[in-house]
Amino acid sequence: MLSRKLLLGLLATSLLASSFAKATDTPSKRPNFLVIVVDDQSPLDLKIYNPDSPLDTPNIDRLATSGMVFDGAHHMGAWSGAVCTPSRHMIMTGRSVWHIPQRRPKNPKKQNKSVRYPDRELAPANLPEFSMAAIFNRAGYDTMRTCKKGNSYPDANKQFTVVRDATKRGGTEETGSAWHGKQVLDYLNQRESAADRDPFLIYFGFSHPHDTRDGTPELLAKYGAINHKDKNSLPPANSKQPPLPPNHLDAHPFHHGHPNLRDEVAVSGVWERRDERTIRNELGREFACSENIDIQIGKVLNRLEEMGELQNTYVVYTSDHGMAIGRHGLQGKQNLYEHTWRVPFVLSGPSIPTGMRALGNLYLMDLLPTLVDLAGIEAPSTLEGQSLRPVIEGKQETLRDVLFGVYCGGTKPGMRCVKQGDWKLIKYDVLDGSVRETQLFNLAANPLEYLPEHHRESEWETDLAENEAFAEKRKEMEALLLHQMQSWDDPYRLWDQPTD
Repeated sequence: MLSRKLLLGLLATSLLASSFAKATDTPSKRPNFLVIVVDDQSPLDLKIYNPDSPLDTPNIDRLATSGMVFDGAHHMGAWSGAVCTPSRHMIMTGRSVWHIPQRRPKNPKKQNKSVRYPDRELAPANLPEFSMAAIFNRAGYDTMRTCKKGNSYPDANKQFTVVRDATKRGGTEETGSAWHGKQVLDYLNQRESAADRDPFLIYFGFSHPHDTRDGTPELLAKYGAINHKDKNSLPPANSKQPPLPPNHLDAHPFHHGHPNLRDEVAVSGVWERRDERTIRNELGREFACSENIDIQIGKVLNRLEEMGELQNTYVVYTSDHGMAIGRHGLQGKQNLYEHTWRVPFVLSGPSIPTGMRALGNLYLMDLLPTLVDLAGIEAPSTLEGQSLRPVIEGKQETLRDVLFGVYCGGTKPGMRCVKQGDWKLIKYDVLDGSVRETQLFNLAANPLEYLPEHHRESEWETDLAENEAFAEKRKEMEALLLHQMQSWDDPYRLWDQPTD
């Protein structure tokens, strides 16, 4: 895939801008949108981000070749152990992590006093009226969604004109990812039969590769995995299984701060184990589910092509967040390492340069502003994210210089991170102060965030927080983190931060 510098020498910004105008200014040619969101997928699982990955996804590769891959996409964070919930709120509303609705007990007397909810004014009561489907409905679009049920934003989901939601994590046509694909194909067939010429926005969500990762028999065999269910034994070793991630550990060096978390200790087939046989089998299961998703995407893309709609359809591929699965001795999504904080993000369609990569430095909350911009719809004032148009047009490499991440679904105040350039800081303040840790990484030298426990030879491939040579950098990054927490209305402060 060509670099941005090479392509900028070939593509004129003015031509890109004019092609945007052509795609959005003619009412009869308003673009369609296919928004693909998978459940729990690290970008490092995909060849477009990790060439060493054995996962085969030819249709996602096809989207990448025909469009743009963004290397710096992130989900911002979560105030819930079910990281999907705030992530999907941000996707649906284009708002930041502390400016979206949180679940509150109906009886205020039963509220958890350790949880500092943001002011209600930061999440307007009428926000569903300015969520994805509502915005596109008002603009004359037909809107349809299929996705899992639960851990989402129901008031925004029901704004879609056609809703076919169900949680499908089995290994058959009716119980797995094929079911979601069939809902989209059925909807497209109905449109064709009715000669429906309205532009459409389809939210094509999947329930996999979230556990339980029951793959189809054929794909499980391809990746050497079984749907392991016996808690008292290890799954069989198989040479076809994906290799261990390079940053695998048998255990994280300190507690992540969320006791008895299901994603860490109660996932069927894994439970508390992080040994090689368990993790490689689980990766095989995940890859089987991910390739099945890719197959369903291919069916929908082919159908759009048959209908003559694909050329006028923007296609987005992303995930609600990443996943650990053995990396750093973790299993779930409740961490701020790159494998989990980052998400895959691919965009193709009319006027999108082909075969290009950009850093982007985007959040998932930038998805909706981008869709609105590409559709030529006036953006409502509720949107806090930014459109990717300047990056797409080659006017800039990133949307922002600094990225902020949060996880406080467990004990409070939780984890925070900040990234600027090559540098990233993560801080942990959990378990009533019994775990207070700081990590500092140079991602250019240490992209996999190796820890001392990985025993790497390079002095740069480790946590640099306690290295006196980087004391000034740590101080600088900690000041930057505090500024980000203040800017994004984070209601918490860490142990070594001033209260304000």
